[in-house]
Amino acid sequence: MEPQKFTYVKSDGRSWIQYHREGQPKPVLKDEGLVRPQDWQAPELRYNAMRDEYVAISASRNNRPFLPPAEYCPLCPVDDYCLDAQGVPCKTDAPIMSQTYEWAVFENMFPGLSARGETGHCEVILYSPDHKQTLGGCSLEHIEGLISVWQDRSREVGAMPHIKQVFIFENKGTEVGVTLHHPHGQLYAFHEAPPFLAREMAAAQKFFEQEHRCLICSLAEKAAEGPRLVARTEDVIAFVPEAARYPYEVHITTLRHRPLIEQLTPAERKQLAQVLKTVIAKYNQVLQMEFPYIMVHHQCTAGAEDTPSYHWHIEFYPPYRAPGKLKYLAGVESGTGFFINDTIPEVKAAELRNLPPFLGT
Repeated sequence: MEPQKFTYVKSDGRSWIQYHREGQPKPVLKDEGLVRPQDWQAPELRYNAMRDEYVAISASRNNRPFLPPAEYCPLCPVDDYCLDAQGVPCKTDAPIMSQTYEWAVFENMFPGLSARGETGHCEVILYSPDHKQTLGGCSLEHIEGLISVWQDRSREVGAMPHIKQVFIFENKGTEVGVTLHHPHGQLYAFHEAPPFLAREMAAAQKFFEQEHRCLICSLAEKAAEGPRLVARTEDVIAFVPEAARYPYEVHITTLRHRPLIEQLTPAERKQLAQVLKTVIAKYNQVLQMEFPYIMVHHQCTAGAEDTPSYHWHIEFYPPYRAPGKLKYLAGVESGTGFFINDTIPEVKAAELRNLPPFLGT
């Protein structure tokens, strides 16, 4: 599925992009909704000499919404804004349109990085207009459309001259610090590779120089028929990594070499939707609840489609290690970066693998 794309620009310069299934008329903008306050301060990067890395200072983020009631959700589409006690419209980040979005993307009002300072670019990606929907609860067709949106944003943002790395992610659940329950993910694009990705790509390059093949391809092939397999289709695989840092950590990738998400074929996109829905369904069955998680996309340098050493993939970091038991990053993990996993990856993979996949479409 290749959704239609309609782009609008708010008066504060931020973009609002709506995506619809093919054949829909162009929506008409009726009210642009919230705009960035005039006292907003762009983030700045400060260099941490002790760690040889940058930290973003973004004080304006303290003003972003924090778990508002559903009736005041700033991401839900509305036909009209509700009024506060003084009769003032309670506007949202979602503008009033003649037609509700199916998927939408807008420039983050309170970003951690800013194009104005050439430190990066931040977007919010709305998965659905339904406030109670989840990624795992969406239909396969809808997830496939979302993957097309991910591809479009990675391609377009990656082409910005100051961008070197496009990072797509989702925080699901209050356990991982989500501030809005409406189903959404985010895109952070960096002017240079952030620390974790830089380390991964350096390790992959070292492996390539020694073995003359992609590290991610090698790991996926090794997991395809082994005890750490969770689910697979002809072209897409989900598995628990051999040295998983988190209990129930799962990686998803293609079996063919794809450095960037925008290189996934229509067939791979369709199969990725199936595997994503399957993995999330299995997660939900493990604890008999909507399993919280962090989902991140790791890919190569923006625009570097011919990179032979590194390969797009998704990593899931679920915070629970067992029912009622959270995996906290405490002294050792936070202070040293050395992870201790309380479970055996092969056992957790079998637990997930043996659960039934999702039902329906």
